[in-house]
Amino acid sequence: MKKIRVAVVGYGNIGKYTVEALQAAGDFEIAGIVRRNASDVPSELSCYKVVTSIKELDSVDVAILATPTRKVEEHALEALACGINTVDSFDIHTKIPALRASLDAAARKAGKACIISAGWDPGTDSMVRAILEACAPKGITYTNFGPGMSMGHSVAVKAIEGVEDALSMTIPTGEGVHRRMVYVQVKPGYDFNKIAGAIKADPYFASDETHVNQVESVDALKDMGHGVNLIRKGVSGKTQNQNFRFSMSINNPALTGQILVAAARAVTRQKPGCYTLIEIPPVDLLPGDRDFWVGHIV
Repeated sequence: MKKIRVAVVGYGNIGKYTVEALQAAGDFEIAGIVRRNASDVPSELSCYKVVTSIKELDSVDVAILATPTRKVEEHALEALACGINTVDSFDIHTKIPALRASLDAAARKAGKACIISAGWDPGTDSMVRAILEACAPKGITYTNFGPGMSMGHSVAVKAIEGVEDALSMTIPTGEGVHRRMVYVQVKPGYDFNKIAGAIKADPYFASDETHVNQVESVDALKDMGHGVNLIRKGVSGKTQNQNFRFSMSINNPALTGQILVAAARAVTRQKPGCYTLIEIPPVDLLPGDRDFWVGHIV
C-alpha cells in the first residue's frame, strides 16, 4: 500500500502531537516539517527534513497545518498553489463559512481538496451535533466546554504585543455559556491594563465574560486537559422530551493532532473543493478498506 506523504506545517503543541499521531499510523509517511526556524531542530525531529517553506519538500500529498488559526488561510493557499491537499484545525466558528468559500475556490482551481476546522470543536463535536439534530430535529443543543485550556484562545493572547506567555482557561457556567479566565505573563516595560483591554476586545473573547490576571509564571499553571459536555433536549417526530448527552475529557492538543491525521487520510479521498468534517463520510477518516469498517462497526 502506498503511504500518504504528509508535511506538518508548524511545530508547536499541535504540531508535536500530530507528528506522534503520524508515527503511530501505518498508512502515513512524514515528508518533512515546516517551521519558522529550520536551523533549530529538536532531537525528536533529527530523522526528518526540517525546512522553512513547504516548497522545499518533495512529493507531498497533504499538508497538515498546525499553525495559529489566523495563519491558516495564508498557509493553505500556499500549499494548494503547490498542488498539495490541506487540513487544518481553524477554530473561529463565526469565520468558518468565509474560510470555506475562500479555500473552496483555490482548491477547485488547483484540482485539490482541503478539510478545514478538523479539530474536536469545531470538528468531531460538530459531527456529534449534526447527529443529534437528526435524532431530534426540534430542540436545543448546549455545548459546554471545559474546564480546561483553550489552545486557540491562548495563542491569540500570546500574539498581543507585550505578552511573554499566556494561558486561557474555559470555564463552563451552564447552558452553553462560558467564562474565560486568562493568565498573562507580561514583558518588562509593558502596561498590564492595556494588554487586558486588548484581550477583552479580541473577537476570541468579546462575546464571553473574560477575566484577565497577571501572573509571574504561566508555565506553573499549565495543564493541557480539556473536555466537553454536549446536551440536546428535543423532539423526535412528535415525541417530546428526548434527551441526549455526549461528554469527553481529553488532552487537548493530542486529540486535535489525532483528528488532523484522520482528516489527512480523508482529504485524499475527496473530490476537489473545501469541506468541513460534517461533509465528510465518517468512514473516510478510518484507515484501510471501507467494507471492513461496514462489517466491523455497522
